[in-house]
Amino acid sequence: MRVFYSDTFVLPLPPGHRFPMEKYALLRERVLNEGIITSDQLHIPEPASVAELSRAHAPAYIERVLNGQLTSAELRRIGFPWSPQMVERSRRSVGATIAACRVALSEGVGVNLAGGTHHAFSDAGAGYCVFNDTAVAARAMQAEGRARRIAIIDCDVHQGDGTAAILAGDETIFTFSIHGANNFPFRKQQSDLDIALPDATSDTAYLDALEWGVRQVFASAHPDLVIYLAGADPYYDDRLGRLSLTKAGLAERDRLVFTFCRAAGVPIAITMAGGYARQIVDTVDIHAHTVAMAAMLR
Repeated sequence: MRVFYSDTFVLPLPPGHRFPMEKYALLRERVLNEGIITSDQLHIPEPASVAELSRAHAPAYIERVLNGQLTSAELRRIGFPWSPQMVERSRRSVGATIAACRVALSEGVGVNLAGGTHHAFSDAGAGYCVFNDTAVAARAMQAEGRARRIAIIDCDVHQGDGTAAILAGDETIFTFSIHGANNFPFRKQQSDLDIALPDATSDTAYLDALEWGVRQVFASAHPDLVIYLAGADPYYDDRLGRLSLTKAGLAERDRLVFTFCRAAGVPIAITMAGGYARQIVDTVDIHAHTVAMAAMLR
């Protein structure tokens, strides 16, 4: 299994910033130290090119990001200060998802140890998301002739609003988001399939809803590739969550998605998406288990 990482491209944040940037390096260290993967399976991706980004983003927005011309309002919406490092890391993270998709289509599974930046719209970033790696990667696979029909299974606790908006009306890419009904973003978009769950939804109810949803995805989309956003933030002790899944429940969530993909013979590219547990070690535990389970798919 080939795994892509971009944590060496550090986005500098002011003291006290609540985004857990360090989780990415901690995750890479964990999967190496526990022998889930070996160092020769780890790869630094190429940055997404302007041409690749342009398949999902407005050229004027890309130019403002690259040249540091975002307004203060745009930066507040993203939640990060602009810096050359922000640009580089954002492009590398998108590049990692593109690479994971290519690998999945040739080898069955590929992993990005970051990614899942599903709040970025065509012409704006939001919610710690600068570019939408899922939409860019899906369009890249189609443009390269590697996949025709793609399904996005978004299990982050927040709706994949940017992904839904960018891909609205595209019958070749099926968007499915299972998320907290009362959580960010407060103005939801319309995915091809949305399951909005009440606060404090626990393992059994979540897994029942997810299984129903994934069945609909495969019945409707008939995908050549699945892109899976394995957010750690449905966890009960996540600061930005509101759902109540345990680590065991999240592990079962991963198993369910992987089982459906394996049964259908569909390759899967996996991104980590969100995770804001009060104890960062919990977020890292959840992500590491996802990678460990992915390694067993081969």
